[in-house]
Amino acid sequence: MELSEMKQLLDASERLVSRVPMRHRRYLCSRIDWNDRLICVKGPKGAGKTTLLLQHIREAFGLANDKAVYLAGDHIFFARHDVLDTVEFLYAHGYTHLFLDEVHHIPEWARVIKTLADFYPELHIVYSGSSLLRLEDGRADLSRRQAVYSLKGLSFREYLSFEGALDTKPMCVEEILSAHREIALELVSNLKVLPLFEKYLKVGYYPLYRSVSSQFAERLLAVVNTTLDVDFPLVEDVTIATIRKAKKMLMALAHACPQQPNMSDLYRELETNRNLGIRMLDALERAELIRALDANAPKLKHLSRPEKLYLGDTCLMHALVPSPNPGALRETFFANQLTAAGLDVKAPAQGDFMLNDTVLFEVGGTGKGYRQIRNVPHSFVVADGMEIGLGNKIPLWLFGMLY
Repeated sequence: MELSEMKQLLDASERLVSRVPMRHRRYLCSRIDWNDRLICVKGPKGAGKTTLLLQHIREAFGLANDKAVYLAGDHIFFARHDVLDTVEFLYAHGYTHLFLDEVHHIPEWARVIKTLADFYPELHIVYSGSSLLRLEDGRADLSRRQAVYSLKGLSFREYLSFEGALDTKPMCVEEILSAHREIALELVSNLKVLPLFEKYLKVGYYPLYRSVSSQFAERLLAVVNTTLDVDFPLVEDVTIATIRKAKKMLMALAHACPQQPNMSDLYRELETNRNLGIRMLDALERAELIRALDANAPKLKHLSRPEKLYLGDTCLMHALVPSPNPGALRETFFANQLTAAGLDVKAPAQGDFMLNDTVLFEVGGTGKGYRQIRNVPHSFVVADGMEIGLGNKIPLWLFGMLY
């Protein structure tokens, strides 16, 4: 391979690094230990993985460098060239840091990453891919030899920063439970939070909202289609018929979430069997298009029926359902923000959500009372439509400040 053949890749890398916006940094930037030799960044399409990688290259290596290179696994260059040969050339010419994006587009990607890690001991590798990736599967098991991070969509806190409305650090849930009134009083003193929160629920979870404005819903639907039409078959051995049924399942759930689903009826409607139905549900959950909560088991693949199903986020609800139910939006936001913050959330027999098997939440509008959780220790009402709470009644928007 000649240097002239590599020029288009190197030029593309420099061009992308030079043009990446640096004003806003995602929460994950400071959490990643970039000194680790093998790093995986997973996340749903549209969450901002590419921007994350490019920003780090620019910050750590500068605009023009001969040490770090960004490669996109879906670049047409790799239709004719082998990734291993490409990296061998770069390594021989002094490159020490490889940032490989969209890795799931590379055939046998896990074997490729393992080979690079084994045979280039001085090469630092950061790769990103779909949240559908199974890191623990296959002959090239990478699960125990790498640092794995998951990039979620924007929290409400990050959205406020992107909008130039408020810059504040993430809060832990214990802070919110114990001092929510004081926190809210301070934050809303110079901020009209409720209109911004309403807008966030419609467009704010995906960073792409800043570049598409009125076309956001169409772009988000295109992201969903790409996830199921392209990423799903790249990661799993599925037929076109299965992809179509997965889309139909997503739409059926979108119009019914949140619900305690009758899985037998759903599989019958989709003209599929239980095994394939569970497989499709698992794929939709790994793609973060849906979220399954259960009273005990956290993994959908171990369940015959999840206790409760939600769509992945409120923006997805607005894109898929013409007029989403306000109650469904509230619960979807709450489940989304707490799970994105890495908290253990389950669907209890009483109330709406149970945190860490100890704290109970009931989610509703401003008029929501304590009747359903009366006499339950460590229980809270989470209410939409209010700026400042009182006692055990906490504003819903505050739970968007967790990451």
